[in-house]
Amino acid sequence: MEQKGLPSSGSITHNIKREKTKQKETAWEAMEQKGLPSSGSITHNIKREKTKRKEILEKKKAIDELIKAASAENDHLASFPPFRCYDRNGLSVHFKSGRGDKLPSPSKQYIQSLLKLNMEGPFGSEWPTEEKVKCREMVSSEARYIFVHEATNTDANEISTLLPRERNFTGSSEDKGPIVGFVHYRFTLEEEIPVLYVYELQLEPRVQGKGLGKFLMQLIELIARKNCMGAVVLTVQKANMSAMNFYISKLRYNISTISPSKVDPLIGIEKSYEILCKAFNHEAKAILEEEIYVTQDIHC
Repeated sequence: MEQKGLPSSGSITHNIKREKTKQKETAWEAMEQKGLPSSGSITHNIKREKTKRKEILEKKKAIDELIKAASAENDHLASFPPFRCYDRNGLSVHFKSGRGDKLPSPSKQYIQSLLKLNMEGPFGSEWPTEEKVKCREMVSSEARYIFVHEATNTDANEISTLLPRERNFTGSSEDKGPIVGFVHYRFTLEEEIPVLYVYELQLEPRVQGKGLGKFLMQLIELIARKNCMGAVVLTVQKANMSAMNFYISKLRYNISTISPSKVDPLIGIEKSYEILCKAFNHEAKAILEEEIYVTQDIHC
């Protein structure tokens, strides 16, 4: 056939393949000129999306494991021996760990009484409803506590009579001295950022103003950092001006982007509280303190 100038079957097949390849290339060029993705770019995009989803899922899993590990620890104070006691400004106290689902009845009564003493005023007419909410939060399995015990050598005349029959509520021989306050905190997520959320920092009036609150918040921040949390977050009533000043001016907390006044100023005016935070890394700062999103891996 080739001697007669006719193509062989092999060359015909080769020409057909070459023509098909040329047609594909022409089609891809036409698609690209029209702004349409080629099959190659589509495949690349699919792989990139799968990789992105995998990274997101892996990050979410890592964060969940962080929170579970932090919540599973029995005594967060064990890592900070120097912070187990406070002996300044005429006040001598020591701290004990606790959890919400293991509170004895007397401890629940003490917490309720101190909450009412300190918070009924700032909440005003909202208190009856808020009190019920706080009672539920108090015994949650996620709730973690630092209880403040006063030293036993304190002058008997100085010991308050907030709950005369329930002062030593834990029943342990190690828990010497009356309880004069507590911190209720949890490990949770805010805007996909792992945070330590302070639900309550409550001290009896007679031990306030002696640096104890600041010391406890420093301890809370140490616990948060040690457990790789991105920030410490807390809620403060606007009417509680002393608390607002304490956190913002003295401890340098910021009104968070998740606070109602930042989310929507009109709604924020109607709300009686602000959400404050102190971030420890760039991602947490970008999401919880600023309005710019930055992607960053978790670093302890």
